[in-house]
Amino acid sequence: QVQLVESGGGLVQAGGSLRLSCAGSRTSVGFNTMGWFRRAPGKQRELVASITYAGSTSYVDSVKGRFTISRDNAKNTVYLQLNSLRPEDTAVYYCNARVGGLWRSSWGQGTQVTVSS
Repeated sequence: QVQLVESGGGLVQAGGSLRLSCAGSRTSVGFNTMGWFRRAPGKQRELVASITYAGSTSYVDSVKGRFTISRDNAKNTVYLQLNSLRPEDTAVYYCNARVGGLWRSSWGQGTQVTVSS
C-alpha cells in the first residue's frame, strides 16, 4: 500500500525553483518527524531536510538558505521549497518518516528533480 506520494519534481534551469509535495495520511505522517532525502546516481541517499511535528527544522549544509521544509499537519502533507537550484541538486527526492527513532525502511517512487546548467 502506498503510504507517501511525492510530486512536484521537474526539469528546471540553474537558479530556478520547484516546490515538492509529500502527501501522506494520519498514519504515515501524523505526529512523525518527516524528512526529505535525495539520491543521485552513484551516490548515497542523503537526508536533505527534516521537520518535527511542531515545526523545528534541520538542513544539510549544502542546501541551507536555499531550501525550506514545511508541513501542513491538518493535511498530513510535507513540502520542500527548492530555490536557487544548482545542477548538483539533481536527484530523485524522497519523503520519509522517522518512527521509533529510525527512518522507515520503505521508500516510495520519489520525484525526479533535474537542474540543467
